[in-house]
Amino acid sequence: MTQAQTPLNVAIIGAGAISQRHFEGYEMAGAKVVAFADPSESIRTRRESEWRARGYLDFAELLEREEVQAVSVCTPNAFHAPAALAALERGIHVLCEKPLSLDLAACDELIAAGHASGAILQVNHHLRSSPTAQTARRLIEEGRIGRVTFMRLRQAHDWGGAAQVRGAFASLSASGGGTLLDNGCHMMDLARYFGGDVANIFARTATLKFDIEVEDTSVASLSFVSGALGSVENAWTATGWEESFAVYGSEGALECSNRLGRPRLRFVTRSPGSGNWGQTDETWYDFAGLDEGAHAHHRSVTAFVSSITQGTPVVCTGEDGRESVRLVLGGYQSARSGLPVNLLEHTP
Repeated sequence: MTQAQTPLNVAIIGAGAISQRHFEGYEMAGAKVVAFADPSESIRTRRESEWRARGYLDFAELLEREEVQAVSVCTPNAFHAPAALAALERGIHVLCEKPLSLDLAACDELIAAGHASGAILQVNHHLRSSPTAQTARRLIEEGRIGRVTFMRLRQAHDWGGAAQVRGAFASLSASGGGTLLDNGCHMMDLARYFGGDVANIFARTATLKFDIEVEDTSVASLSFVSGALGSVENAWTATGWEESFAVYGSEGALECSNRLGRPRLRFVTRSPGSGNWGQTDETWYDFAGLDEGAHAHHRSVTAFVSSITQGTPVVCTGEDGRESVRLVLGGYQSARSGLPVNLLEHTP
């Protein structure tokens, strides 16, 4: 956005913890958050002071009164679709936190509404905006690791050592699921980002630590249309915080983890004729700012603004968001039945 352009006026629907990352991202992109909506009086009072923005009790009143070109939807999961649909039908661009909706029909309605009004719908699978993931994707597309054969994706934490799961995340009605949904939908999206469409899924879930209505531990096995295999591991029963991926190919591998310090991308190949099991050629990719947890969130928001103002491709479309939901729902069905779910023939 150039200085000659009028700043984009933005609203945020749902002013809880993740909304701060959106606010910061909009500031970085030169957009102006002019209003927000949240049912909590204490949150409205705090955000009005922090953001210097007008607070509303609900999104309907906000959309009726405010002239905004874009909104971020940061509510609990169960309320994503109604807020996003109301904005899209008005021609307002939407950046929706994941999951887009746990109802695939609602996902379809949101996608259709965006197409009909010409409004952009981006789902905030922010890991697509991480330079580690983007570089890995580029190397895969360039054929640097050959044919993708297997990948392992993991996101796990322990709620910062808290004795209880935070807020609405413990409630099935508000959240729709536990770690397989909350963390797993990011990993499912990253799996598709690296390996393409998934043919089937087999998953197991368990509630092992917290007294909650949803699962706190999950593991899923993926089979890709390409023939590659994958593993997605998620937990709220970990100690500390882990976010990692490894993509193995017929000619090399890509590995990244924050578990042992600042995340770096490792590209591994083997010299022709090398017979040592552990000896490989390595290239390391280091990126500025990755020690900041908000980095990829900020990049996702600035990419959204760029799509609106400059017409750049949408980082994660509504269709992409729908597919991550479909994989998660397939995982839940598999966990209930104890059987794999064929995603090519079945829509949960």
